[in-house]
Amino acid sequence: MLTPLGILFVAVLALTGCGGSTNAGSTAASTSTPTPTPTPTPKTYTNEELASIIAQLKDDQGKPLTVVPAAQLDQGVIAAKQMLKSAVITPPACAALANSNAQVPDGATYAAGQSLSAADKSLTVITALAVKDPTVLAGQTKKSADALAQCSTFTIEAGGQKITTQTQPLPEKTSGEQSMGALTTQVLASGQKSTTLTVTGVKGNLGATAVKTGASVTADSAAELVKLVNAVLG
Repeated sequence: MLTPLGILFVAVLALTGCGGSTNAGSTAASTSTPTPTPTPTPKTYTNEELASIIAQLKDDQGKPLTVVPAAQLDQGVIAAKQMLKSAVITPPACAALANSNAQVPDGATYAAGQSLSAADKSLTVITALAVKDPTVLAGQTKKSADALAQCSTFTIEAGGQKITTQTQPLPEKTSGEQSMGALTTQVLASGQKSTTLTVTGVKGNLGATAVKTGASVTADSAAELVKLVNAVLG
């Protein structure tokens, strides 16, 4: 199973909904003044509403996911931020990425659910994050995408442990406007290894990330994670 240190990093990345690709369009110059188009007001979500969405989800075995209590989720975010302060991440560009991902936007709401499989000793976690301004979520996603090339391999030293991390991007597509897939392998100095599969989707001001982690997780589980993400995005 994933080490507690690794779980914290996975939780932070999932919570912020970061990672993935983004396409920026260009606008041609015009001499005429276009008619202003009213900007749609993004739907707002409370923590309870997001938790209600999570509570309706089921894992690949048909078992309902267990909603993570809000207080426990908040504690996890705080613990991850504290760990990042003392962690040494190499190369430095990846440290900047990790610190960025640990910042939950002001006014954001979020919820998470999880399912533990005794059969293959894996843990599946789905998180939903809603922000007030869609451009904030899009900006975080682009920042992660830009840093991904530099962070395909990096090390984390914290709490007396050194973890080597390798990340392989996957071409997963969700129903969102932005999608991301990645397979990450973490190896401790002792040789203990765990693998984490991540799928992220972003639609407007709502982001969803599903992760599956364990010693024998492979990219073959991507479809079940895409299904969970799509269920959140609607």
